[in-house]
Amino acid sequence: MSTTLLDHVDARNEVHATSTPAARLRATMAACRVSWTWLGTQKTLTAEQKARAAEAFDAEGTSLSAGKKLLDTGHPAYRAVTAVRGKVDAHWRGLTLPFPEPGVRLIRHDGVEDFAERMAYYRGELDDAVANLDRHYGELKRAAAERLGSLYNPSDYPETLVGLFGVAWDFPNVEPPDYLVQLAPGVYEQEQARVSARFEEAVELAERAFLDEFSRLVAHLCERATDESGGPKVFRDSAVANLIDFFERFRSLNVRSDAQLDALVAEAQRAVRGVGPRDLRESGSLRGEVAGRLASVRDGLDAMLVDRPRRRILRRPPADHGEA
Repeated sequence: MSTTLLDHVDARNEVHATSTPAARLRATMAACRVSWTWLGTQKTLTAEQKARAAEAFDAEGTSLSAGKKLLDTGHPAYRAVTAVRGKVDAHWRGLTLPFPEPGVRLIRHDGVEDFAERMAYYRGELDDAVANLDRHYGELKRAAAERLGSLYNPSDYPETLVGLFGVAWDFPNVEPPDYLVQLAPGVYEQEQARVSARFEEAVELAERAFLDEFSRLVAHLCERATDESGGPKVFRDSAVANLIDFFERFRSLNVRSDAQLDALVAEAQRAVRGVGPRDLRESGSLRGEVAGRLASVRDGLDAMLVDRPRRRILRRPPADHGEA
């Protein structure tokens, strides 16, 4: 290994060992954005159409808000298209942390390549689903004509659906541009402070997202294990699987910003280690044991949720009253 690379590794390790959670987040993650091209399936009625519709209610057309549904979104071919969007969104959010900029999330540097490959696969899947939807397009338009009656307007419908649904992704730069160092050093320092504040906020957003999700999963598993009378309820595999998935995501994305949350996650992992959904379905004593262990985790999470507003205020630096 070269001296330059060794220096880089040592510097990276130093960042993890000594820096703040926000600095670690900034040093190890990149901004990631997913955007969509998506054909709208609703269209607002014209003023004349709204006036005619309002007559049935003895109302004024200007007081009525109304639209028409152009396509049957419940058709299997259309649902296949939206299913791909759901998978993309779940994949993107599962690999990333929130960032206080609309449409942007943070992804680990070592996850960028795999993310791009998976997104390319999903884009191909989306294109295939749209091509199949286009094959049913004539059928969907005929059904719309029957359903809409006089509201049907052929000009509302493009010639083809191909190219009207799409997904794109990029990795926008959220850091101040280097040229500002020479061009306007003062502005560069201001931008550095602004970005630092953004990453401080990103840490808080990540903490809150982890806390809310973890609290919900633990409460659900406790509730599924017992009811008010102590008897078992229907217990699905997802009750445990979702919690296990959370542990893996927390391990991968956690920036070690909240020791209390870290401890509660470790306690919950111990409570369900080696326990499968089938075990919990078949053993009432095991359900009670796991529910008892998780109850203390749930109580700790509830206390954190109550205490959260105060902790968030204490974490923020004093406001600069010199600014306008």
